[in-house]
Amino acid sequence: MSKRYEALKPLKEKGKIYSLKDAVGTVLKTASAKFDETIEVSVKLGIDTKKSDQGVRGTVALPHGSGKKQKILVFAKGEKEKEAQEAGADYTGSEELITKIQGGWLDFDVAIGTPDMMKDIGKIAKVLGPRGLMPNPKAGTVTFELTKAVKEFRAGKIEFKSDDSGNVHAGIGKKSFAADALVANAKAFLDTVVKVKPSAAKGEYLRSVTLSSTMGVGIPVDIKEFVKKAEEE
Repeated sequence: MSKRYEALKPLKEKGKIYSLKDAVGTVLKTASAKFDETIEVSVKLGIDTKKSDQGVRGTVALPHGSGKKQKILVFAKGEKEKEAQEAGADYTGSEELITKIQGGWLDFDVAIGTPDMMKDIGKIAKVLGPRGLMPNPKAGTVTFELTKAVKEFRAGKIEFKSDDSGNVHAGIGKKSFAADALVANAKAFLDTVVKVKPSAAKGEYLRSVTLSSTMGVGIPVDIKEFVKKAEEE
């Protein structure tokens, strides 16, 4: 561990579980790097990752945005491609984009596709899928409403997906954000994770929540409020 990281440890009280507001305040104190660190939320879920019906995936419109300008790619043809361009997509096209991605190009953060393009997009599913970039109806990234989709992601809508260890991660802002904005964003994200709880998931759904900055220490968050919501879903 670096000397800077070791110096941050005393800012975290050993054994303490922080309220969301206090966790944000503590994380901001530990975000001492010289760049605008991302504030991240990590959630440990009680799901069986070996069962496909227990995967967790969704999107959330962060009320204060993510602080990151996402590069948006749209797979579309004809008038729909023109619509995506006018909506502000960074890259638009069809077969030529698929060929470019097959060649190793992946310089984008969000991929949206019209339903009629999905058969062609399937050719690169093995490339996009592991990176969380494959368009999916549940995430709102397979749609003919391209203007709406592009503008939502541009405004701060983010996508999340559980990994092979049953964890969900998301960047919910930057250290330059006001503390209240980060609290609101974190709450919106956690509320959404609760709402998309798989019906097949039994027992304890939310196991732990940790807040951290890119270069900071992890701060454990009190999850009672969100556990109660999960039990009511």
